[in-house]
Amino acid sequence: MHKNALQPFTKLIAFLPLFFVSVNYAHDGSVDNTVSPKALNFQEVKQLNSLKQTALSSTLSYDLVESLTTQVGPRMMGTPGDKLSVEWAVNKMNALGFDKVWTEEVSGPQWVRGEAQARIVAPYPHNVVALALGGSVGTSDKGITADVAHFKTLADLQAAKKGSLTGKIAFVSYRMDRHIDGNGYGKAVGTRVTGANIAAEKGAVALIMRSVGTDNNRTAHTGVMRYKEGGKKIPAAALSNPDADLLVNQLNRGKPVSFYLKMTSRMNNKATVKSANVIGEITGSELPKEIVAIGAHLDSWDVGTGAIDDGMGVGMVMAAAHHISLLDKRPKRTIRVILFAAEEVGLLGAKQYMVDHKDEMKHHVLGAEWDFGLGRIYEMKTGVGAQGLNAVRELAQHLAPLGVSLAPMNNARAQSDMSLLSDAGMPSINFSPDGSRYFDYHHTENDTLDKVNAEDLKQNTAVYTMFAFFAAQAAVDFRD
Repeated sequence: MHKNALQPFTKLIAFLPLFFVSVNYAHDGSVDNTVSPKALNFQEVKQLNSLKQTALSSTLSYDLVESLTTQVGPRMMGTPGDKLSVEWAVNKMNALGFDKVWTEEVSGPQWVRGEAQARIVAPYPHNVVALALGGSVGTSDKGITADVAHFKTLADLQAAKKGSLTGKIAFVSYRMDRHIDGNGYGKAVGTRVTGANIAAEKGAVALIMRSVGTDNNRTAHTGVMRYKEGGKKIPAAALSNPDADLLVNQLNRGKPVSFYLKMTSRMNNKATVKSANVIGEITGSELPKEIVAIGAHLDSWDVGTGAIDDGMGVGMVMAAAHHISLLDKRPKRTIRVILFAAEEVGLLGAKQYMVDHKDEMKHHVLGAEWDFGLGRIYEMKTGVGAQGLNAVRELAQHLAPLGVSLAPMNNARAQSDMSLLSDAGMPSINFSPDGSRYFDYHHTENDTLDKVNAEDLKQNTAVYTMFAFFAAQAAVDFRD
């Protein structure tokens, strides 16, 4: 036989080890020479790819966001919009063919935003855009007029001597950095959460801060803040980025700057308001007690219409479950969609879920939430056991054509509400979308439907659909 005739057989023999043997890695990174079976068989892979095409061609997730933002709008806990959103979600889940739909009550204190007025009084008078931070107390009816004490960072404010800000308004001008994964948020948000406590300890009568946002729009960003128990409570507000720049420019001229702030916000501790987690299931055909959890938070702040935070997530997870429900046979495990209440005011819905389902947590086999980003998902981060990691690597191969890579680390927690489930032992996935523009609109009046890219949303929905089906169908213990 001519030597050239052997080439096809030589190539086949060289390929055979790659076809039949997969290399696995233990937790410490060493090679595990055992051979792992595929998590999905040929027919199941066909179903997975069919679901991908369904999600990529469907407008359902966008239609749901459009409906939520148009028919409901802002959904802060304790408002009429919040109550309406619960009714909306229950009706939509039933219409989409969920096998079970129910609500679980969540309660908390009532905060009322009221109105905010702010202006630079001297040396160069200007009206500025300000927004009360969530949970802030208000000012007196006359408002507060005081000189501004400027700090570039929260650390600088912390370093101020006790009593040095007596009678002054503390101003922190730190600007958030823009990153694809939003990691600048953590460095900026500390002032919002704890700045008022620190300023009060130094003697300040109020705190104003540059908004936690990456935009240059003249819109301020709200967000929750916390008072220290037993500490003095002072009003806290965020300025739009352009107005923070304006204030810095005046301060840089070396003259005292006088600022006026009036806020009518208040916490009504005597009133308990009620909301609800909305939960829907596609019941598993073989292992109905085992739960794959996909979630988002249903509430939003009272500014904007909550399209990106978190209407997108609501639309995605509801659409994903619906697409899977159209299969001829339900997947083996139950897919549970959790729309959490009161995330914005302190993960109250997630905390209540942990109470209501504490005995069921061992049956939550894998979970993922969406509560960040605007663009397409580019990476999958894992937090699973060794066997689960081998299966997730298989999922990663199916997601790769959508532009999703697998992160090298295996220590992920789920986002936002579901991070509490991760901490309770639920194996978790954290999908990373492009968040470069997310904090341009986050917690502002600019959080509206026009910011949602319908084509990017299709890709995100396809990823969550494939994830939910894979996790529900794969014969894998993701904890091991």
